[in-house]
Amino acid sequence: MRITFGRRILLAMVCAVAVATIYVAQPVLGEIGRDLGVPESDLGGIVAAGQVGYVVGLAVLVPLGDMWDRRRLIGVQLLLAAAGMLVAAFSRTPWMLLIGLAVTGLFAVVVQTTVAFAADLSTPAERGRTLGSVTSGVILGILGARVLAAVLADVWGWRSVYVGLTLLLLALSLFVVTMLPADHRRHRKTYHDVLASLGRLFRDPLFLSRGLIAFFLFASFGTLWSGLALPLSAAPWQLTASQIGAFGVAGLVGALGATRAGRWADAGRADLVTGIALALLAASWIASAQAPWSLLLVIVGVIVLDFAVQAAHVSNQSLLTAAHPHRTSSVIGGYMIFYSLGSALGATATTTLYSVSGWTGSAALGAVFALGGLLTWTLSRRTVARDGIRADRSAPLATTTEER
Repeated sequence: MRITFGRRILLAMVCAVAVATIYVAQPVLGEIGRDLGVPESDLGGIVAAGQVGYVVGLAVLVPLGDMWDRRRLIGVQLLLAAAGMLVAAFSRTPWMLLIGLAVTGLFAVVVQTTVAFAADLSTPAERGRTLGSVTSGVILGILGARVLAAVLADVWGWRSVYVGLTLLLLALSLFVVTMLPADHRRHRKTYHDVLASLGRLFRDPLFLSRGLIAFFLFASFGTLWSGLALPLSAAPWQLTASQIGAFGVAGLVGALGATRAGRWADAGRADLVTGIALALLAASWIASAQAPWSLLLVIVGVIVLDFAVQAAHVSNQSLLTAAHPHRTSSVIGGYMIFYSLGSALGATATTTLYSVSGWTGSAALGAVFALGGLLTWTLSRRTVARDGIRADRSAPLATTTEER
């Protein structure tokens, strides 16, 4: 049974809402701080709480997707993420908020379980297309969360953002268990076996090269989106939070424009697309660097950057799931560890460097990250040519019988 259009949309929505729970705090940090009495210097910990939970979940929860029925696993993780959101929505102290966000971040790794399930539900000929559609939900959640959170907070306050996400997570958990097929397994492996399999991936040259590309890719992405508000809120623009959040719409245009990257991957051009995307990523910083002088060029830079990031991200995952079809959850979870580390580095480094050398320094940093990814891709081309389309010959950890 082929994956249907409706299921593809549902899986993309799961990714969008789950990842939004991690990033939605960024545009409302000031309001949260004033309400709960959090000093400005400590506001970064609110975002960090979700990120810490997410990294832990990547290591200890995502591998479960290679053991259990992923339909039920996704439904349960959405419910638990909703519980964390509910705690955050009604928190009266900073610690209660941090606990709620950390719990939500832990189970927000349902994104990776969802992406892996989508890959397994697809035939090899349409896997790239499916990954392009489903992972577009990730970018939609990251960028769209900023826009919607700013609007909701202006009308009903910051708590309404978390209440809304709670309701969405609950609704999606119901749709998942009623609309997706069961994920029956012939082979059962222990948790230790699955973790050991994940550890062995880090000795695979293809996995390491794609992981390092993801690290540089999302370090550059984090540099832009965690630092861009600084020059836009300063003279001469002095934009408001809602106005700055609107730049996320430009990012969405670029990211959604890259949905065809999945089709290119299906046609055997995944590695070439990655290289072109990384070159575009580096070039986008020429435009984004002009933030203190031209908003139009910033918009161009944002569109190109998000197109490049999404195209490379989809192509990377297409290569990895084709090479490791019997452990897609582990390979996607391991790959996303590089993503998380890169995002954290970019977000931290851009604000530090901005305080020293302004937006010019931050833009140079973003370009250096992009060039690092391009260099990694260049050095790894021989590995991809040899291993990129080779199916994993190890014994399968799990198989989907209803769909295959």
